[in-house]
Amino acid sequence: MFSVFLILIIAVAILLILIIMVQNPKGGGLSSSFGGQGAQSLGGVQNTNNFLDRTTWTLAIALFVLILASNFTIPRNTVIEDSQIENTINDREISTEVPQNAVPAATPQDTTN
Repeated sequence: MFSVFLILIIAVAILLILIIMVQNPKGGGLSSSFGGQGAQSLGGVQNTNNFLDRTTWTLAIALFVLILASNFTIPRNTVIEDSQIENTINDREISTEVPQNAVPAATPQDTTN
């Protein structure tokens, strides 16, 4: 189930990116400096801008809801086990313990000729 949410999140994110890239900037941007004002006099431009704005908000809300909903589908273990950090620490403690009958290593003072 989580993979379905993941695919939907990716699809909505790509659509959101494409819709944002299609929109004209509010300040005019490069489109106004290259004669973009003439294109805005055509009929239906305001309706297109409204559609793109509504679509952007709808996709953004859908992305937010999908991300929150996917949290409930993440597989979790019901049994709490020791973490890997605790296991590593315990393994190192066991390996660094000195056995009782171990011979201490020779020190530089003991190896005089």
